[in-house]
Formats: sequence, C-alpha cells, structure tokens
Amino acid sequence: MSNSSSLTHFLLLALADRRELQLLHFWLFLAISLAALLANGLILSAVACDQHLHTPMGFFLLNLSLTDLGCICTTVPKAMHNSLQNTTTISYMGCAAQLFFFFFFISAEFSLLTIMCYDRYVAICKPLHYGTLLGSRACAHMAAAAWATGFFNSLLHTASTFSLPLCQGNALGQFFCEIPHILKLSCSHSGYLREIGLIVISACLGFGCFIFIVFSYVQIFRAVLRIPSQQGRHKAFSTCLPHLAVVSLSLSTGTVEHLKPLSISSPSLDLIVSVLYSVVPPALNPLIYSLRNQELKDALKKLITGCFSEAINSPSACYGPH
Repeated sequence: MSNSSSLTHFLLLALADRRELQLLHFWLFLAISLAALLANGLILSAVACDQHLHTPMGFFLLNLSLTDLGCICTTVPKAMHNSLQNTTTISYMGCAAQLFFFFFFISAEFSLLTIMCYDRYVAICKPLHYGTLLGSRACAHMAAAAWATGFFNSLLHTASTFSLPLCQGNALGQFFCEIPHILKLSCSHSGYLREIGLIVISACLGFGCFIFIVFSYVQIFRAVLRIPSQQGRHKAFSTCLPHLAVVSLSLSTGTVEHLKPLSISSPSLDLIVSVLYSVVPPALNPLIYSLRNQELKDALKKLITGCFSEAINSPSACYGPH
C-alpha cells in the first residue's frame, strides 16, 4: 500500500500487449499528431498572413488552433514514447503536469467555442452592432478571459487532485493522466468529495455554456430562415456549420467518455473512447473549418501555392548558396 508522499510514478493503460500492435499504435499516433501539427500550423500561418482573415472569427480560430495543438502535444508524445519503449510509466510530476496542461487546453477550448458562438450570433442576428460588440479590444479581452478561465480552472483541479492521499496503488485505467482515474486511487473521503464538488461546479459552468450555445443557435437558425435569398441563407449557414460541427464533436466525445454506463465499460472500449475524446477532435477541427470556410480555403491555397512557387523560383533557399 502506497501514499502520495512515497509515490514516484503512475502506470498508464497500455495501448496494446503485443509488440507489433504497440508499434502500430506508435505509427498511428505519429501520423495523427503530424497531421494535426501540419493542419493547425497552416491555419495559424494563414490567419496571421492573410488580411482577409484578420477578423474576430479569424482571431478566435487562431486561438482555437493553439488549444488543439496544446491538447495533441500534451497527451500523444508520452503515449508514443511508451509504445516505442514498451513501458507504461509516467513520473508523479509528469502526470501532474500532463493533467494540468490537458485540463487547461480543454477548458480554454470550450470557452473559446462559446465565444465563437457569440461571434456568429452577433454577426447574423445583430449585424449592425458587430463592429461595436466585437471590436479588436473586446476580442482580445474575451480571448484573454478564455485562457485565464482555463488556467485557473486547471490549477484549482490539479492542486486539489494531487493534494489527495493516494493509497489504492498507482495503476491508472487511462493512457494519459486524468482526474477521475486518479480519484479512484484516493483513500481520503473528504478530499474525494471536495474534488467531486469542484467537478460539479465546473460541470455546471460548462452546462451553462452549452445552454448559451443552444439558445444562440436557435436564434441564429431563426434569423437565417428569414433571409429571403437562397444564396444568403447558404452563406450564413456555411459560416455557422463548421463551428456547430466542432462543438458537436467535442461535446459528443466528451459526453461518451465521462457518462458511458459502467455495464458496457471494458479496457478496449475505454481506450477507443478516450482516443476519440482526447486525440481525434484536435486533429479534425482544422479539417472541418477548412472544408466549409471559403475565405480560409482561399487563404490556405494562397499560402501553399506561394510556398511552392517560392521554392521553385528560389531553389537556393532550400539548398543554400552554390
């Protein structure tokens, strides 16, 4: 029996038992992480370089890409390392850092998605007030509030979780460090209830954001359906559907991960669901936005063709002076 003062490491859930499958998981995670890094990196570059994307939605999309990169870089590298090295360990401090950063980026992302919903609501339902309500200073303040909310929320939960005495072993039923799995190792009833209380408060705040998003989209769809021209309705829908798809993907995977019935729980199913919840959304978000946002697609095409043209016309930039 161990406690948190003598605990030096945790045992993460192994992605597979057979060596061949471990290497397969390594290459799969490598492909997903590289795709996510490339896609989010392209969006960051496009938004930064293209004047047409210097808008409130472009600014919030840039911040969303940063949270997606943070989520991928927090969980995937350690899973890849463990698969390659045929181990499942993570240090106590490494686990605390992983939990803090993952919760930080997830919290900030959900706050940003709520703000982006507000952006769509104002753009479609109150277009005459758009410049006033979403000026550059207001956007900067809202983005800063999203990051600060994520930081303090994560700091509070991480400090509360890792202050608990742990005496139920050190095996986590997850491939990365997460609060519910660490709570299962706790032997402090009062500390356990304290963290559960904090989780309930965070869940209520998240549910409030969810209600705001639902209410906003009800108003948005009512306003869009009143637009007389089919082209106008299509343009309005095309600006909203990517955001709605990203919100649905994040909420559905997170809900399945944390609210699935215990009767259908199994290690293999838990692993699949946790990957869908923690890895897939950050990798798919850039694809969803780039497929439906015409301005972003044009900016990405311009960025990619410009890079290729520069590489072809200036080979010395790649190979150095002769």
